[in-house]
Amino acid sequence: MKDRYSFIAVLDMEDDGISIEFPDLPGCLPCADTMEEALKNAQEALGLHLWGMEQDGEEIPEPTPIQNIQLEKNQVPAVIEVFMPSFRDKINNRFVKKTLSLPAWLADLADKDGVNCSKVFQNALIDYLGVKQ
Repeated sequence: MKDRYSFIAVLDMEDDGISIEFPDLPGCLPCADTMEEALKNAQEALGLHLWGMEQDGEEIPEPTPIQNIQLEKNQVPAVIEVFMPSFRDKINNRFVKKTLSLPAWLADLADKDGVNCSKVFQNALIDYLGVKQ
């Protein structure tokens, strides 16, 4: 697993928006309305796609050199780079919903006191599991 990847994105410039494809990564097909949005969306899509491949144990191909990319009318190439450690951290910090049960009297006391039960539960789990932050 590498920390940094660079792939060529092909931006197809049309009147109704920009379609983006990565010739080396079939299925990674973001789109955008502006060039700025296209580059941002391409980087995010690339990171998500590569993260998914890592999670599935798929081999990540070597990128095709830019001079070997065949372009059609209205297409421009762009080098898109993603730094995976920060991207992985961002994904791994997503929140998931967990349902838990409390005695009614305890839930009532927490509500009266304005307790954020999610935060208390997070902190309790961090302490219980000895997670270093």
